[in-house]
Amino acid sequence: MARDSWWHSGTHQCHCLPHRSRDLLVSPPAPQPPRTHSWCEILTCPAKLQSLEATLRRSLPLSLPVYGAVMHINRGNPGEMEVAVDSWPDFGAVLARQSGEMPVDDSYKNTHAAFYRDLGAYRALLETPGCVRWDSAFHIIGLQDGLATTSQALAATKGVELDISEFYTFLHPDPSTIPEPRLPPNIRVGSLSVEHAELLTETWPYGGTSRSRQYLVDMLSRLPNLCLQDETRYPVCWVLTDHFGTGAHGYTLRAHRRHGYMRAALAITAKRAHARGFPSYGHTAPGNVPMQRLQEGLGHQRLPELCRFILHNPSLCQALP
Repeated sequence: MARDSWWHSGTHQCHCLPHRSRDLLVSPPAPQPPRTHSWCEILTCPAKLQSLEATLRRSLPLSLPVYGAVMHINRGNPGEMEVAVDSWPDFGAVLARQSGEMPVDDSYKNTHAAFYRDLGAYRALLETPGCVRWDSAFHIIGLQDGLATTSQALAATKGVELDISEFYTFLHPDPSTIPEPRLPPNIRVGSLSVEHAELLTETWPYGGTSRSRQYLVDMLSRLPNLCLQDETRYPVCWVLTDHFGTGAHGYTLRAHRRHGYMRAALAITAKRAHARGFPSYGHTAPGNVPMQRLQEGLGHQRLPELCRFILHNPSLCQALP
């Protein structure tokens, strides 16, 4: 991803998945702990998933993307997600992803969020047959340095190309303290539907393909979103939520910028996420200072850890229709 996983460097625009990003410098692969096992379990038992959520909560904020996915799973699983662990109950690593068979060239859908408590266990999980398809295009996202160094080490042994982008993560400690935004009389709060997929893909730097459109349709049909509408009920500003509970693909139409609409949309989105028990967080490019200031003005705090989006096999995405 060349810009943001949440906010684009342009005015009042944000989005979720990276696709064909610039390479950013990451420290060279560190020596990996010895591999101890090769085993993977997909958690399906509700009691285990509830226990996993509680454990991940104690590991916040490093576990944020996986935690958001598990929260969705435990609340009806609207995004059709699943989690894989290296062992249970004393897991060393966990991957959250969409369930089912993934197309080999669809890095939008084939995205994994990762969290580990043991780096050796994480590497072993990635090497476990059937856990990750190294012959496909896929993302791994997360807030721990070992995710990138492990992918670099494994990619070198498998002849796999990587594309790595780094972002700041902003998390609000208590969205209930955000003041209620004041909107002009001609602007109302609404929601988007799949009928707006064309509008969204046209305003998304990573749109324009059948894969990106389907990814947006999937989010629109399954996960919370919010938009501000004009007097004709046409969307003028919006914020989506992705499968990992992250603020995703927000945008303000050019003719409606500089009216505070994105600030209002972010505030309402954060308060609604908080009311559902979800964390309010997102990622922004290091160079996108205006969006960083907007989030800080609302009370979001920048985490010290960088979030990395690691695209494996990016060449498989180049021929997307």
